[in-house]
Amino acid sequence: MSNENEDGTPENPLRKELPEEVPAAVEEPEPQPAEEGDAPSLSGRQRLVAGLWPPRVSRAQLIVAVLLFGLGFGLAVQVASNSDGDSALRGARQEDLVRILDELDSRTQRLEDEKQGLEDQRTELENSSDQAEEARKQTVEKEKQLGILAGTVAAQGPGITLTIDDAKGTVKADMLLDAVQELRAAGAEAIQVNGVRVVAGTYLADSGSGVKVDGNKITQPYRFKVIGKPQDLEPALNIPGGVVQTLEKEQATVTVDRSTKIVVDALRPAERPDYARSSSR
Repeated sequence: MSNENEDGTPENPLRKELPEEVPAAVEEPEPQPAEEGDAPSLSGRQRLVAGLWPPRVSRAQLIVAVLLFGLGFGLAVQVASNSDGDSALRGARQEDLVRILDELDSRTQRLEDEKQGLEDQRTELENSSDQAEEARKQTVEKEKQLGILAGTVAAQGPGITLTIDDAKGTVKADMLLDAVQELRAAGAEAIQVNGVRVVAGTYLADSGSGVKVDGNKITQPYRFKVIGKPQDLEPALNIPGGVVQTLEKEQATVTVDRSTKIVVDALRPAERPDYARSSSR
């Protein structure tokens, strides 16, 4: 009897020799790698942060930034300096401000007078019938003036006497140097300190309980004999924050006396230069 399948078809005898049918597996598609041009979707904030950090600075931008920083720093320093000066003047009394203005006017007038004097000398040389004689006279007069400035000749004229009593020994060389410079700026033509003539190359240095002027030790009281216009010299020393106030802060006693005749007779030997020679032929 032949075997039949359940559906009534005859069973193939070879079927027993074959393995059972296995349904074919469905291949899933392999994931494709993302292309280089594709980027993950970012929010607006993330894109902004990515654009700002890390910063990308070129060399030119760095140089411009450094220059702008230097310019801003210089402007800030200038503004601060001007503010300090304005604050000092803003706190000054009315009479102090008037005194400062008078001092500035006096310096301007001295410069104008000097300019006028030089123009007059030029005019005299140009209009003189004997220009050689006129030039000789001016040369002799100039020699006297230079001798006074160089300290090789004595001088006399109106001026002031500045006396500094330093009982506590707090006055230093730089304070006396400030006095010399202020007097020169105010038009001093000859200065003598405790018997030592002050010239263009004079130097001051601290020396124990005193001060050395060009290597000569002097002690207090320091007495300045100054030839010049008293109306200019005295106010220059008494301006707010000037020489007198600075010395008084150091507990020194300062007196300024005007005089119609001051004698400056301390002399300096005429020195011949070692290397410089006249270039005139």
